[in-house]
Amino acid sequence: MNLDALLRARAADGRPVRVGLIGAGKFGAMFLSQAGRHPGFHVQAIADLSPDRVRGTLERIGWDASRAAARDAADALASGATWVTDDSDALIRADGLEVVVDATGSPAAGVRHALAAIEAGRHIVMVNVEADVLAGPLLAKKARDAGLVYSMAYGDQPALIAEIVDWARASGLEVVCAGKGTKYLPAYHKVTPDDVWTHYGLTPEQAAAGGMNPQMFNSFLDGTKSAIEMAAVANACGLTPPADGLAFPPCGVDDLPHVLRPEAAGGLLKEKGTVEVVSSLERDGRPVFRDLRWGVYAVFEAGSDYVRRCFAEYGLHTDSTGDYAAVYKPYHLIGLELGISVASAALRGEPTGTSAAWRGDAVAVAKRPLKVGETLDGEGGYTVFGTLMRAADSRRIGALPIGLAHGLTLTREVAEGAPLTYADVAVDAADPAYQIRRAMEQAFA
Repeated sequence: MNLDALLRARAADGRPVRVGLIGAGKFGAMFLSQAGRHPGFHVQAIADLSPDRVRGTLERIGWDASRAAARDAADALASGATWVTDDSDALIRADGLEVVVDATGSPAAGVRHALAAIEAGRHIVMVNVEADVLAGPLLAKKARDAGLVYSMAYGDQPALIAEIVDWARASGLEVVCAGKGTKYLPAYHKVTPDDVWTHYGLTPEQAAAGGMNPQMFNSFLDGTKSAIEMAAVANACGLTPPADGLAFPPCGVDDLPHVLRPEAAGGLLKEKGTVEVVSSLERDGRPVFRDLRWGVYAVFEAGSDYVRRCFAEYGLHTDSTGDYAAVYKPYHLIGLELGISVASAALRGEPTGTSAAWRGDAVAVAKRPLKVGETLDGEGGYTVFGTLMRAADSRRIGALPIGLAHGLTLTREVAEGAPLTYADVAVDAADPAYQIRRAMEQAFA
């Protein structure tokens, strides 16, 4: 609760937290809009495949052109301005840099940037949940071994869930279930980029005018992003994925402690200490009352008669037994809140959530019958979607993680709805992302 004071003290000493951002899309732009408003941050460099696009983004969010006029990293360090480049490696190596933020969305790029940042002695804030779920436990261990912070991104849902879970446990409360809300129907698993915009109430023309990527937005809809984020939460919080995968029960905030309690108490959970995503739609398409589409939650247990009485005395909304209650945050502000992670890493040496174990995995599943010779197009595409699986089950069947399911050629037919395995595709064993993923599987088996 003192990050602002610590940041302002650094600013007063002429030592603002120096951060480098890789990937200036929506998340990155939202962070830049706020980092530019706080004297405790110096965005020393921004790396993106299109520097011209970055400059357009900076103009759109209100940065004066002179603020991004540094000629190189050294000039940025000396002048306090920002260097815009397409060279992420040079950004990571820049003298004076403290924190690297990866907001690329590419699993392979995220892994590469994290390894380079560790080698250069930089803290890492991994906005790129896809990279985190692919190899986060091993990346986090490498960072810890080097005395560095590897952190989830505050503002994104996994870090906010981790915060609530930590609050509950530090208060002596047992977490029964934690997760987020989303818009979900079973049919969404088959949606492709061709028909995604109808589910958002947009025309393709409107989406294109807004610069919206259909494959990325489809990953939010077809269940892939939920699988990725809940795997990240399981790995960070020591929670367990449901044995049969996410159920996406329709549930509003008032019903969280009623629906997400153990079966023995009348709820849906087969066991305590799990993750789940609740849907903002009933199965017939009607909206859920007081839905949690944009938010996060945790359900916890009283555990004693005295705590149950305290729940009642202080007005907690509980289930009918009074033993299960929930807290929730109705919104997440993604990049607008990212500075919390940057400041926590640099000033406290603490992550805002980090992968501690390999408990959950996001596995590629066939959207339709797949034939030999077809090429996988990854998250949000036409061929596969991601589903949540327990890491032990993923390892047992040799499941192909969604983070590697792009650009690979099928060597065997795969039935619709079946998880893909390494044996189904031609894998490039020299691919660094593949290598570190396999190393992570071995290290955390």
